[in-house]
Amino acid sequence: MRSSTIAILGMGTSLPVHSVSQSDIADMIAASIQDRPDLARFAKRVFKSCGVERRYTCEPSYLGRLEDCRYLPLREGSAVPTTEERMRTYQREALPLGLEAAEKALNDAGIPRENISHIVTVSCTGQFQPGLDIMLIRRLGLSPRVNRLPLIFQGCAAGLKAIQMARDVVKGDPGANVLVVCVELCTLHFQPVKEREALFAASFFGDGASACVIGCPEAWHQHVLELGCGYSVLLPDSTEDMTWEVGDIGFDLYLSPRIPKLLAAHLEEELRLLLDGDQQPDLWAIHPGGRGIVDAVQEVMRLSDEQTRYSREILREAGNLSSVTIMFVLNAMRLDMKNRHEAAAEGVAMAFGPGLTAELMRFSYVPAYSSSTSEQEHVLL
Repeated sequence: MRSSTIAILGMGTSLPVHSVSQSDIADMIAASIQDRPDLARFAKRVFKSCGVERRYTCEPSYLGRLEDCRYLPLREGSAVPTTEERMRTYQREALPLGLEAAEKALNDAGIPRENISHIVTVSCTGQFQPGLDIMLIRRLGLSPRVNRLPLIFQGCAAGLKAIQMARDVVKGDPGANVLVVCVELCTLHFQPVKEREALFAASFFGDGASACVIGCPEAWHQHVLELGCGYSVLLPDSTEDMTWEVGDIGFDLYLSPRIPKLLAAHLEEELRLLLDGDQQPDLWAIHPGGRGIVDAVQEVMRLSDEQTRYSREILREAGNLSSVTIMFVLNAMRLDMKNRHEAAAEGVAMAFGPGLTAELMRFSYVPAYSSSTSEQEHVLL
């Protein structure tokens, strides 16, 4: 018997086979701007302080000799990959990562593939047609009548936006099962560094994929994340503080150093609105857009180091994976709660993107689901 609640029933993540240490990337970028020693020194400081130790990439060019890396050439005027070349790489590499994450999520959820009614595909780092949604349907063996909902070019907030969209789909159709797949190949957009502002964007992004299945739990489901209320909000006076535009040699990203301060100034009010007078929860799934962002949320909401641990660990071990990252954080939290045999707990998830947009959502971890669970009153629902 299905419950009336809506939950993440299964999750999966995947990373490329290539990884590179943060110190090696810092050395590579510093060498590419060796004619500007002040900028090279600043680059090393930024890379050392951003909370990242290792990142993953689909592009082996970053692992070879520095002089062979076309993305960060040593010489002025060297041929840098065009946007067309980068999109060809994206088309080749995105599907295997997305498939791996989706297979894990489907297996974890225990949902037969013929029961998937909707697929939401998310990416802001590449586009092609027929798109990732169509390729996934064919390779996963889903019904050709699956409702496809591509969510493109929405930035880091899009992973949580997709989860909330899927929740709303199931709310309108309790028989639906929605597969969400996020794939981001951020390292394809590395470009020669010319100004200090470019270093912030280059200092923490990596590649990866994540997926989840959202539906109404059956009595046998365990370790689910029940999805509560949530919304998206545009923060004031911040439109130009995060931009993402298509350029001739990749996509051009700008991140203002003001972003942590903007979040600190406005998030507390929004989170109090989300909680609506309820006690502050124990679980905090914060999109680690950078160490400064996690620091800002921790300070303004007076969180403990333990409450921000999952976000900081993902940032340290894989970097910022754009829309993919929030599911890495939620999955790490869920698995840790499972392994430690923790009781049910309430939580808040948040992610940030261009706009400046904040996606906010309540959730709860439920270790063992039964038909009686649906009869309990969940304040977040």
